[in-house]
Amino acid sequence: MEYGPHLAIYPGTFDPLTFGHVGIVKRGLNVFDKIIVAVAVKTAKSPLFNLKERIALAKESFAGEDRITVESFDGLLVEYAIERGAKAILRGLRAVSDFEYEFQLALMNRHLNRQVQTVFLMTDYRWLYISSTIIKEAARAGGDVRGLVPDPVYFRLMERLGRQVDSTEGMI
Repeated sequence: MEYGPHLAIYPGTFDPLTFGHVGIVKRGLNVFDKIIVAVAVKTAKSPLFNLKERIALAKESFAGEDRITVESFDGLLVEYAIERGAKAILRGLRAVSDFEYEFQLALMNRHLNRQVQTVFLMTDYRWLYISSTIIKEAARAGGDVRGLVPDPVYFRLMERLGRQVDSTEGMI
């Protein structure tokens, strides 16, 4: 029996994309053949970057990796997953507090469609303390967030906040 590629959806607002997100996706490629980074159209939060910018930054950050696709999605995640041919939703966990919320989402998604499974990966220990919200707050307050977000995100974030940055600075 022949099976098609194992595809997972990694959903989020990615406002902005962090190295925590990048780590989950790259490690997810050890489990899945392909991953779609699905940027949510709607968010309860007030995003710093609009949808088009978030997609562009994710595409730049994953450039050169042909097993990663970046696109937007709207509506129910499980319906989007089925529409794209994915049987799995990939989610990252940082702490126990993440688990409770993610567990509730996974159970609701399972209720809505039992064909789509949720797979959790723990974030790398070095990214446990970061989130998109913390990155934005630190950057707005003048903190140095280099090394916590991919280069394209860092430069665009600094530009958005009106801070001058030399584009030849060494980055991680």
